[in-house]
Amino acid sequence: MPKNDFSHVDQWVFDLDNTLYPPQARLFDQIEVKMTQYVMEALGVDRDRADHLRTHYWATYGTTLTGLMREHDVDPGPYLTEVHEISLDHLEIDVDLASHIQALPGRKIVYTNGSAPYAERVLAARGLSGLFDAIYGVEHADFRPKPELAAFEMVFAKDGISTERGAMFEDDPRNLAVPHALGMRTVHVAPDPHEADHIHHHTDDLTHFLGQLHAK
Repeated sequence: MPKNDFSHVDQWVFDLDNTLYPPQARLFDQIEVKMTQYVMEALGVDRDRADHLRTHYWATYGTTLTGLMREHDVDPGPYLTEVHEISLDHLEIDVDLASHIQALPGRKIVYTNGSAPYAERVLAARGLSGLFDAIYGVEHADFRPKPELAAFEMVFAKDGISTERGAMFEDDPRNLAVPHALGMRTVHVAPDPHEADHIHHHTDDLTHFLGQLHAK
């Protein structure tokens, strides 16, 4: 990994789920159960239909919530509260990750398709509280999700991000296309590489990747 790829970067944007914690924690297993239950109750459908809609809306819109809002006028507030009421017991504090994030030069933010209060809980469980200058959830993009251009534009405008000096870390390759188009360094954080022109780097270990940036 050429370190000079990041020599100009002083604005760091991190996704949350399966990015700032490893996917082995399987938090989304809990969230998906909650989402399916919410769809069942909100739309009056059985579990199989609700599970189908949950995955269909995620694939079509970027999040299940967006599909529920656009096709069924579901209120996002109660949904976001309910689906993120999960156990974080499987998360472990990562002292090395905290150290590497703290050492990054410039501004650091979290931007998630989840809610900001949920992000704060996760960061606390990982020992990452207080390391970021701001935390943005889908509510800060008027409930527009990544990968929509308008969502990124709203959050980056709120924060004053200069994308040509930025880097984006994200587990969903779809959500790196816009940052790449806006001139950011893009890092796909996932167990398996995803080959695409809009992905500059891949890592299955964010802690190690950031440590390499600091290595002499």
